[in-house]
Amino acid sequence: MNKYKTINRRKSDRIYVGNIPIGNNAPISVQSMTNTKTTDIVDTINQIHQLKKVGVDIVRISIPTQEAAEAFKIIKKKINIPLIADIHFDYRLAIKSIEYGADCIRINPGNIGKKRKINEIVSCAKHNNIPIRIGVNSGSLEHDILKKYRSPIPEALVESAIRNVEYLDSLNFNQFKVSVKTSDVFSAIEANKMLSKKITQPIHIGITESGSFRNGTVKSSIGIAALLSDGIGDTLRISLAANPVEEVKVGYDILKVLGIRFRGINFIACPTCSRQEFDVIKVVEELEKKLEDIETSMNISIIGCVVNGLGEAKMADLGVTGGYKTSGLYENGIRQKNKLNNKNIVEELEIYIRKKSNELKKLKIINKTDI
Repeated sequence: MNKYKTINRRKSDRIYVGNIPIGNNAPISVQSMTNTKTTDIVDTINQIHQLKKVGVDIVRISIPTQEAAEAFKIIKKKINIPLIADIHFDYRLAIKSIEYGADCIRINPGNIGKKRKINEIVSCAKHNNIPIRIGVNSGSLEHDILKKYRSPIPEALVESAIRNVEYLDSLNFNQFKVSVKTSDVFSAIEANKMLSKKITQPIHIGITESGSFRNGTVKSSIGIAALLSDGIGDTLRISLAANPVEEVKVGYDILKVLGIRFRGINFIACPTCSRQEFDVIKVVEELEKKLEDIETSMNISIIGCVVNGLGEAKMADLGVTGGYKTSGLYENGIRQKNKLNNKNIVEELEIYIRKKSNELKKLKIINKTDI
């Protein structure tokens, strides 16, 4: 946690999606969703592997047809991270997905149909010990609720959620989480705040249909950070019209900035000006790509000149301060004898960062052993 901001997590029940705990103070999990055709098994598996490389905890897959369900069965056998089957309209696809090994089912109250259909899904989920997500969305609310409120305002989203929470409770089923999503940031914040006071189940948060990579990242960051800062949210998904890999990266970046969960490198870099002694932007971009595989939590400062470089370097695990032809290198705030050649700064710095990552990893293992 950040020393200037204490985040008190909302108390909630706990469920498990595969081996991933959700709720009751479990680490906030980062989800994504494949955007391939589910029936394209090779493409879908490849995308899941890409998501796994950047640290995704849970992946959701759309199951719009029986053919997609059959493909899901094959995909599930080849993947070792939890998979959620995303179901709309046809309750039979939910049942089939559970039978085929889904770790969780997402149903949409606005289009899944009558109670008898929900009964069958719940019965199957109970039998297989599989959780459900009640996924309320502003674009597909139940007709009677939309008619009552005339638009998908926060009160409408929450009423839909509570109706379905109470119904699943009446079936003596408690293995579920809830989400209320809309593309309007402040509506989403308000809806989740209202919901958090009315239920004990884990809450999945996100800004739905948030837009393109840049716009969606901004909207999601504002909305999700606001909720997490208030202790609301047990699992999250960043919804972007972009490569799903970017959703995972943005999700971890939000958690990292808030001091909630750390994975990988936190790059501190100057916005650059004419004082820079090397191309900071290019260096940071190249290092981000080269070092995506590093899971160790580290702060790396890359500053193009000495104005703020010295101060930032002293607060980082590794820091670079731009100089003429060669740049200064700091480790844990201490100036190192070795300097970095500005012409080869990416290659040289990568070696130092990987070495530091391994040292921190070993230290973490030793500390765990001591405990």
